[in-house]
Amino acid sequence: MVRIGQAIMLHRGGDREEARNRFAALWQETDPDADLFHRCTIAHYMADTQDDPADELAWDLRALAAADALHDGHRQGGEHQLAVRSLYPSLHLNVAAGHARLGNEDAARSALARAREKLAALAADAYGQGVRAAVERLEKQLSDGAAAPGGPLDGDGGAGHLP
Repeated sequence: MVRIGQAIMLHRGGDREEARNRFAALWQETDPDADLFHRCTIAHYMADTQDDPADELAWDLRALAAADALHDGHRQGGEHQLAVRSLYPSLHLNVAAGHARLGNEDAARSALARAREKLAALAADAYGQGVRAAVERLEKQLSDGAAAPGGPLDGDGGAGHLP
């Protein structure tokens, strides 16, 4: 987690390429069956470092797949399940925003509905309020037709990628 945190700090500090390189190395080092929480976290943040919206969505989907495997409890115990439960709304939101950026409105709406279903897991803190507000913004943008390529979601982050 320390090395993941360091890569996150690099990204937040503006060194997107080095963060991407470090996340890629961490991804290669983690075991797909034993390190699900770490892989979820790495993929979640790796998505933020991508230049291509399709690549960003692919990493968001990897994060969601790792969270699903962890949440289902088929491979690991419950020590990280609470953290994953509170991460689900953001994971689904990011998948929705990715689909929207690529013009896949039906997929975006479906993922956004799943994000909305998971909002109850969020605390009434700044993080929870931020995710809820981002869900509302993306719903409005989709209803306003902003999901089409070239629309407001195309390239500017739209609903935003949340931790």
